[in-house]
Amino acid sequence: MKIHSLMIPDPITITANASISEAIELMKINSIRHLPVVSQDRKLEGFLTLVDLKQGLIPSMLGDLTLQDLMIQEPITVSPDDDIEFAAQLIYKNKIGGMPVVKGDQLAGIITATDILRTFIDMMGILSSTSRIDVVIGDQSGSLKMALQIINDTGGDIINVGMTSQRTGRRIYYFRLAACKTSGIKKALEKQGYEVLAAMD
Repeated sequence: MKIHSLMIPDPITITANASISEAIELMKINSIRHLPVVSQDRKLEGFLTLVDLKQGLIPSMLGDLTLQDLMIQEPITVSPDDDIEFAAQLIYKNKIGGMPVVKGDQLAGIITATDILRTFIDMMGILSSTSRIDVVIGDQSGSLKMALQIINDTGGDIINVGMTSQRTGRRIYYFRLAACKTSGIKKALEKQGYEVLAAMD
């Protein structure tokens, strides 16, 4: 999935000559926590966060602190054509809440950790009515294929599959299913020697 499919296009922006209080008010009115700083021709010049603005508000009243002093001068950015996984890695590794999306040097949008989390939740079907069964599957050849077959044969309609990052040995697979009774699936898996850690209708 590409970033352009879930970024916020044409986000609210501000120019560097605005005041800190104006930036805070703009964020407050629009219920946002990130604000790209752009030139008149939409060239990205910096990036502001609500936390940085609040920390700079009182010092700005006592001295000459400006929006340019508080904005991130060279923010981490992504392209609309980058994969969403790349954006997620950047946000996680750099411990940031969001970043500008740029095409060339022009602001194209903004992507936040909330956007990525919402996409993950949608993909996993977490908020929809589903069932889940968690199974320990070894690394023997064909173990996963057999588990999938058992689940299908006992009436499980698999929506998606997740697993722990462990590469070898004891792997836990999380099978999210269309809403169903999981007791029969659990029994069938256990009969074939699988360890079922959880079965939730």
